[in-house]
Amino acid sequence: MTFSKAAWQKNLPLHHTILTMPFNRELQAGTLAEDRFKHYMIQDAHYLEGFARALSLAASKGHRADHIVQFAAAAQTAILVERSLHREYFSHFGVSADAFATSEPSPVCDHYVSYLLRVAALEPFEVVLAAVLPCFWIYLEVGTHIHQHASTPNPFQAWIDTYAGAEFEQAVQQVIAVVDEVATQASARTIAAMHQAFTRATQLEWMFWDSAYHQNTWPV
Repeated sequence: MTFSKAAWQKNLPLHHTILTMPFNRELQAGTLAEDRFKHYMIQDAHYLEGFARALSLAASKGHRADHIVQFAAAAQTAILVERSLHREYFSHFGVSADAFATSEPSPVCDHYVSYLLRVAALEPFEVVLAAVLPCFWIYLEVGTHIHQHASTPNPFQAWIDTYAGAEFEQAVQQVIAVVDEVATQASARTIAAMHQAFTRATQLEWMFWDSAYHQNTWPV
């Protein structure tokens, strides 16, 4: 069994929990409160900058030139393509550039970004890829699931279409392929670290959506 399949199966109960958590159920139904989605989009914009930095560090550790090109391009896409989606919703919700600039990452967003950057800085290429993979893969699965079951019309259709689209699916499959490729050459110790990183990032994905649903901020 490939690493990706084993990691997905190991975390299957958590993946199901993510699909059925209140944020995603209500987004699917089109009933998610606008203030919750607005909070999510602001936090996601903060997160994506950190995610792009982690991808850039992953690129610098690539085993081949193709890896450098792929993950440097993924970092650029995280900033440019998804920022376009954010601009659309920021305009809709009346979030100005100044308002975003004065906003802060939530505790969960800060923790998730810090975790990815720590792994990207200190761990080998294989473990870095395992840590960034859940963000790619879970968003594809959530987007596809919601696209198949969403109420229409849906005020969040642009978000749904972004993560259920063929272009995003292709990008995710390319990341999965590299993860499985490098895992075949990895030691048992590295594979164990990869599984730990994949699980921790999956847990943080759940925490990110849950935090957005409850609009969590710093308590003190």
